Amino acid sequence: MKFPGSVLASVFLFVAETTAALYLSSTYRSGGDGMWQALTLLFSLLPSALVQLTLLFVHRDFSRDRPLVLLLHLLQLGPLFRCFEVFCIYCQSNHIEEPYVSITKKRQMPKNGLSEEIEKEVGQAEGKLFTHRSAFSRASVIQAFLGSAPQLTLQLYITALQQDVTIGRCLFMVLSLLSIVYGALRCNILAIKIKYDEYDVKVKPLAYVCIFLWRSFEIATRVIVLVLFTSVLKTWVVVDILLNFLSFLFYPWILFWCSGSPFPENIEKALSRVGTTIVLCFLTLLYAGINMFCWSAVQLKINNPDLISKSQNWYQLLVYYMLRFIENAFLLLMWYLYKTDIYMYVCAPLLILQLLIGYCTAILFMIVFYQFFHPCKKLFSSSVSESFQEWLKCACCDCRRRKSSESAEKTDLRSSADREETPSSSKISSMPSQILNADELFSA
Repeated sequence: MKFPGSVLASVFLFVAETTAALYLSSTYRSGGDGMWQALTLLFSLLPSALVQLTLLFVHRDFSRDRPLVLLLHLLQLGPLFRCFEVFCIYCQSNHIEEPYVSITKKRQMPKNGLSEEIEKEVGQAEGKLFTHRSAFSRASVIQAFLGSAPQLTLQLYITALQQDVTIGRCLFMVLSLLSIVYGALRCNILAIKIKYDEYDVKVKPLAYVCIFLWRSFEIATRVIVLVLFTSVLKTWVVVDILLNFLSFLFYPWILFWCSGSPFPENIEKALSRVGTTIVLCFLTLLYAGINMFCWSAVQLKINNPDLISKSQNWYQLLVYYMLRFIENAFLLLMWYLYKTDIYMYVCAPLLILQLLIGYCTAILFMIVFYQFFHPCKKLFSSSVSESFQEWLKCACCDCRRRKSSESAEKTDLRSSADREETPSSSKISSMPSQILNADELFSA
């Protein structure tokens, strides 16, 4: 049985970030910064409450008679209790032999074009640990993108305005960045396991390292770009954030309404239609929050029973990163044009170059992961490089067709112009002969 290290990492980041937020908010209060204190507490307590609800929802404790568990979650101590419960199950599983087991069937990764189906015995303790890991993975994603990401943006913005970095704020920003990167990593792993549920997926350590570097560069550059733009154009950043957020928020619903599919009823048996609507709205909210800062690795599909699209669409990935790169470059250009005196000692062209190179580095690590370290790359119909080559070929073919059509139009215009010129020249050449004939008549 695997050691529940992911649960321990999630609880550590949750406790450390909450403690750092409470300490930093107390320093803001002592310094007379009431607005910074309120925003710091908001971005800490709101995701904490959502994490408690997520753990209760996954374990279905709302319909069970467990008042102590509900009280601990109400006191925001649910993750600590769940972590203690996980390690109790893990320690007892090595000493108690379970009389009842369930058998699961998984397919292995294909070798030489063949894929074998294997059977595995799963005991009750291992099944409970699997539920706990799944619950904490989802809680880490919620904490990362609905709490840590806006928290990191806020603290970096305060640092840019005050031109001062305290030890507490620096530690808090490091913890927030680690929480976001870890949440993005769990989002990638969850997407892989949901898409390839029938396969026995094993993620190698190099894949984790590649995902960690990819997400670190992507998220760090994105947050810095947003903070720089916010520091000089506070009004326009609201427009940019609302445009991004609302686009990703309504995109799954627009696809659902255009498909004409019936409203999904099989998300959870215990949920009513209103409860299902609330869950779907929360999922789209989380989906928009993730795509605000990085690629979500999944495409939300409301008319699908699994709520995500299991097809690998490389073109959506390409379009997302192209548009995000153009947006970051535009925001940096606006910052360069309207930067204030607080950036007097900053080499602006060098900073812009570093941020753009950092984002390109993130894209490079992403390509390396999908090309070499993805655990299910053998199941891809086409790799990233092949899809990119096909896209380039299509783009080149379109350019050639446009050039050929333009050249054909030019030749047609020239030929028509020549046709118009030839009759006029014949008329001019006939005029002297007519004049000569008249002279001959007069002379005669």
